[in-house]
Formats: sequence, structure tokens, C-alpha cells
Amino acid sequence: MTEPATPLAGIDVVLADLDGVVYAGPHAIPFAVDSLNRAAESIRVGYITNNASRTDASVAGHLTDLGLTVAPSDVVTSPQAAMRLLVEQVPAGSRILVVGGDGLVDELQKHGFEVTRSAEDSPAAVVQGFAPDVGWTQLAEACFALNAGVTPDGDYAGIPWIATNTDWTIPQARGIAPGNGTLVSAVHTAVGRLPLVAGKPETPIFFEAIKRFEATTPLFIGDRLDTDILGANRAGIPAVLVLTGIDKAKQALAAGPEERPTFILEDLRQLHEPYPVTVFSKDKSQATVDGASVRIHGADVEIMAVGDDGINLLRAACAVIWASGRPIYGLNVPESLYLGR
Repeated sequence: MTEPATPLAGIDVVLADLDGVVYAGPHAIPFAVDSLNRAAESIRVGYITNNASRTDASVAGHLTDLGLTVAPSDVVTSPQAAMRLLVEQVPAGSRILVVGGDGLVDELQKHGFEVTRSAEDSPAAVVQGFAPDVGWTQLAEACFALNAGVTPDGDYAGIPWIATNTDWTIPQARGIAPGNGTLVSAVHTAVGRLPLVAGKPETPIFFEAIKRFEATTPLFIGDRLDTDILGANRAGIPAVLVLTGIDKAKQALAAGPEERPTFILEDLRQLHEPYPVTVFSKDKSQATVDGASVRIHGADVEIMAVGDDGINLLRAACAVIWASGRPIYGLNVPESLYLGR
């Protein structure tokens, strides 16, 4: 019998998210560095981040300090993807109001735009990204700029507004903190419209990475279903959900059709391990993955065999629940499928 292939089989470029995949705060996630270095021995590895607070050079430096070999050109940031959108919206050299940090300012200057922090400078667009020091003053300036010229009946839509990303949360060394999505939401509430979004789960950041690395068969690794996996699926890229960041087993079991990964890994060591095939019963009411078996009987999700590896039990449970077409809230799921994962 032929051994199952690893998730890396046939892949020419690995695209890895950062927060929750490679590191949490300043520290590397266990096994991530060694696993990515091993992959890089035969496959191009690039890095994608929605975090707009740092430049590609500073991200590359951080990754290098952790033990990876990374050049700035190996890092694709949401500000870089935002520039793809911005150049389609405003003339070259326009004045742009920035809400965010060095990552945004650096990319705007590289592309020849003039940077301002004040709505009184009549900016041609607003570009918003995360930075730890973003507060009310910066958000208010964005609102003033976006509302300029808008009539009470909304006849004028205002200047373009581009957000690097809309992640609700960001993992930090001390835990989970508010992300750029919460700040974008504050501006949205005040101005009554939504921005164009460059980062995950939208596709510009993925297309930027595909173009830069000349990828034909990429694989994306992420830790969030609603941004990483959804975005990769929208871009047509096979996706790995690794359970080292935001989303865990409970969220994977409940994933909607557009948020379901191709592979589920406990950590990045499993990139290099054979990924077992899922075998369904004829009516698809039962799924078996390498000795772990789960079935749906009525409204009950039942563990038929635990198997030797807990991750295979989760893979089997996800497979049978996803194949059922039934929402998770209509099923009785045993806690043992997700506790501790």
C-alpha cells in the first residue's frame, strides 16, 4: 500500500502566516522554525502578514533572529498589498492620510506618495493599518478626511479608504489583543461606509505573494479560519490550519464551507509527515482517518474509535461534520473532540 503524501508534496512555494504560526509576540512557536527551515531546503518559503505595524525589513530581521533565513523580499505585508489597491484609486504622488505605523509609511514612501497625519492637508485617500499607538486622535483624523465633502443625503461617497486588514484580534505574548478590525470598525461606525481591504481574507495579499514568488502550486499555512483559511480558499490556494494560534479544534469543527482547510496540523512538524487519507462510509455518515473513526447518528456525533493520534480523531470528526452539510449547533458534539486542543 502506498504511503500517503505529506502536505508539501507537489508544492513549489510555502506561504506562511506569522502571528500564531511562526511566533506569538517576540517568541517563536515550538517546532515552527525547525520545520520551516527543513521545508526551505527544497521549497521556496515566503511569509505573509496582515500586521501593518512593521516594515518588511523589520519582520525579516525578527524572523532571522528566531533562526530562519529571511530577506525583506521574502516577506509580503498587508501594506504592500494595500499599495496594489491604492495605485488604482489615486494619481501617482498623491498625498495620503495614514492611520498606522512604520510599515504603512515605509510602503507609501517607496511608492512615491506623500504622507500626512492631518485631514486638514486635503488627502486624496486614507490608508489604515494596525499600530500599537493608534488612538482616538488618528481615528478622528481619518473620519474627518473621509467625511469631507459628503452631503447629508450621501451624494458624494468621499475619498478612497483602504484598510490593510480587518483582523478582529492579534495574538501577543501575553494573550489575545484587539486587532486592526476593531479600529476599522470604529471609523466605519463614524463614516457609515466600509473600506477596500488589502489583507486576508481578501485576495490582494495572496496575489501579491503569488506574483512575487512566481508560484504555480503554492501552499498557505495559517492559524485563523476567518482570515487565513477563508482568504486562501478565495485565492484558490490549498490551505493548512495549524492549531498553534487563534483557532483550535472547536472552531475547526464548526468551520463553514468557505473556511475549511485542506489540512489540519497540530504543529508544523506535521508538514513533513504523511497526511492520512479520510475514508467515508457509503452514506458518508462515518469518517475514518488512520484508525480514528467518528460517525453522526441522528443528532449525535459519536466517537467509534479513538485511534493512536488525537489529531486524526479531530480530522475524522471535521470530515464527517463538514460532509453532513449540517450546522454545528444542530449536533451534539462530545467535548473530548476539542478539549485540550
